[in-house]
Amino acid sequence: MEPLAFKIRPQNLSEFIGQEHLVAEGKPLRIALEKKHIFSFVLWGPPGVGKTTLARMYAQAVDANFYELSAVSAGKEDIRKIIQKKDGETKPAILFLDEIHRFNKAQQDFLLPYVESGVLTLVGATTENPSFEMIPALLSRCRVFVLKELSESAMIAIIKRTGYPIDQEAQEWIVRMANGDARQALNVLENTAILYKEITLENLKNSLQSNYLRYDKKAEEHYNTISAFIKSMRASQPNAALYYLARMVQAGEDPIFIARRMVIFASEDVGLADPHALTLANDVFKAVQTIGYPECAINLGHGACYLAQAPKSRASYYAYLAAEEDVKMLGNLPIPLHIRNAPTKLMKDLGYGKGYEKYTQEDLLPEKIKNKRYLEDQ
Repeated sequence: MEPLAFKIRPQNLSEFIGQEHLVAEGKPLRIALEKKHIFSFVLWGPPGVGKTTLARMYAQAVDANFYELSAVSAGKEDIRKIIQKKDGETKPAILFLDEIHRFNKAQQDFLLPYVESGVLTLVGATTENPSFEMIPALLSRCRVFVLKELSESAMIAIIKRTGYPIDQEAQEWIVRMANGDARQALNVLENTAILYKEITLENLKNSLQSNYLRYDKKAEEHYNTISAFIKSMRASQPNAALYYLARMVQAGEDPIFIARRMVIFASEDVGLADPHALTLANDVFKAVQTIGYPECAINLGHGACYLAQAPKSRASYYAYLAAEEDVKMLGNLPIPLHIRNAPTKLMKDLGYGKGYEKYTQEDLLPEKIKNKRYLEDQ
């Protein structure tokens, strides 16, 4: 019996919901499909937002043979088998490598020459930052497309596509529960329909407790647990943070993955309220790299307790986002002449660096955004 998520999987872009920044008219992935442009790329985003679906649509659009592997279980021998099949084919070969971040350096090195020579066109999918998880040589041969969590309206549209009768209260609950993950929402709906026939709020909640669903997809458990860990630290609840940390450790989660999220958290959520938090989080990251399991769990616990109890401020994070938005909207505004670098005589003659004072109180922003404030006074 085919899972619901497979049954209603869109077959073309007109049926695809979400990721408008990539697939709307004039956007890069739509153009690539329409022009049948063959190139390697990586789809980076959270679970259940359409990565596999887009990869399959791409292979169909360029009329390629589609080979799908999961980096969790696949290895060099699986790639060799695909290469051997490719030798007798005229169509291009698309290798879809799900969870590409799970491929180690040696495996990526082995894959590299086939991608480089065009024998294989690589489409990778990952929930992790590819700049950390992929070797530079392989990443440089791929374009990276960032996928976003599905919006509430997109989730509702996907739920309606199932044809299941569902009232407003139950629909709102499942949208909140799934947190932008369409696959998780569809799994809950299908499981509820199988177990209880009628989809109500109470039945949805009961269904969610079943072991069948809860451990159906390792990727979902992985993503949900790290989310709970981060949110517990954000809420300044060290006990909850330690519990979710212990769950990840006992499940064999990569300690580097946990430590990296803690480094991000130290700047994003603690920020200027406790500048030492970033130093400590980096020290935990280094300790984890040096020591490894099982002892590095102690370092992770130390860091989690500190970050959970630290004062919180998102001022620097929001300030950066505001500055980034101006850069996107306004482009590269002219930098004031007196703070430009002047390594040559011509530049000096043009006024570069003229009148520069080290400790000036003058606003140094470009003229168009003079006196703009991103970071509020502390």
